[in-house]
Amino acid sequence: QRRDPEVLADTLIPTRTGAILPLKSLAHIRQVDRPSTINHEWSKRLIKVQVNVRGRDIASFVSEAKEKIAKEVQLPEGYLIEWGGQFENLERSQKRLMVVVPATLLLIFFLLYFSLNRLRDVLIIYTGIPLAAVGGILALFLRGIPFSVSAAVGFIALSGIAVLNGQVLVAAVRGLLDEGLSLAEAVVGAGRQRIIPVLATALTDAVGFLPMATSIGVGSEVQRPLATVVVGGVLTSTLLTLFVLPALYLWFGRKQQ
Repeated sequence: QRRDPEVLADTLIPTRTGAILPLKSLAHIRQVDRPSTINHEWSKRLIKVQVNVRGRDIASFVSEAKEKIAKEVQLPEGYLIEWGGQFENLERSQKRLMVVVPATLLLIFFLLYFSLNRLRDVLIIYTGIPLAAVGGILALFLRGIPFSVSAAVGFIALSGIAVLNGQVLVAAVRGLLDEGLSLAEAVVGAGRQRIIPVLATALTDAVGFLPMATSIGVGSEVQRPLATVVVGGVLTSTLLTLFVLPALYLWFGRKQQ
């Protein structure tokens, strides 16, 4: 009886006056499609529309979706759209990274300054961060991986690696200068002394992150961007440490003399 609208409409209903009437004389009965469950959040009705984004970053997808909805969809009065899920997590993480990344770089800067006690050396070492970032960005572009929070964490780790390699070389240069060598001799000698440690560090980091960069299993969507940034950035950072940084030290050292 409940499954057939016509049978349900013929159901007899007793009234207060004593008359017995069919239900169809008291109400319009029809079968329509409606949500099986009505969800509520903060005392408001909620309808969830879920999508899986593949082959592009979530931020650009949501931005394009907002533009199309604004142009093509006329919302009834009282309706509003909120973007949640991974996009909400991305926005929350980006706000945190806007504080964490500058704070981390500033802390590294002060630690280097207290260690070296020379602003010129700290600034020369810090040139490793932009060049390392170029390698990470290029690696993401070549692999077609969109920027994400995981990639941002990879850039933070990459900054530490670049600074460490630069400090190793600058410390060697300063040690040779203290021994009485000329600036050119100290720079060349430090490069010869530190080439193996720098290459070993780069090789260890690259090989260690390579399985993550090529993973395709569960969790690979988080591992791949981080590892790709580190592997690509380590390569350019190593080139800087072995070639560009000694040239910068020699150039600025002669100017200071």
